[in-house]
Amino acid sequence: QVQLVESGGGLVQAGGSLRLSCAASGRTISNYPMGWFRQAPGKEREFVAAITRSTASTRYADSVKGRFTISRDNAKNTVYLQMNSLKPEDTAVYSCAALRPSSTINYPVVGYWGQGTQVTVSS
Repeated sequence: QVQLVESGGGLVQAGGSLRLSCAASGRTISNYPMGWFRQAPGKEREFVAAITRSTASTRYADSVKGRFTISRDNAKNTVYLQMNSLKPEDTAVYSCAALRPSSTINYPVVGYWGQGTQVTVSS
């Protein structure tokens, strides 16, 4: 079992930045590709970003490409999402996920979810 706890969400003005953290416990995340997803009110959950075990590769949704950066520190068992140039349409609950070890970042299959953290971007 992997337990994931997100932090760093909050209220920010458009154009601002936030850094989300996802602290893992139970197992080392070095065995898992990791990802971030988000769900806005009234919408389905959508993929945001993913990173391979070794940090060699990353993948982003088109809507966040060039503004968001996913990273990981396996020694700290933590994954991050740096969000810059935030827009009101980025408002959502952001959830961290440990992907199944057999999963790829191009076809992410979630094994474990965090509880989510709210990000609200005001215009």
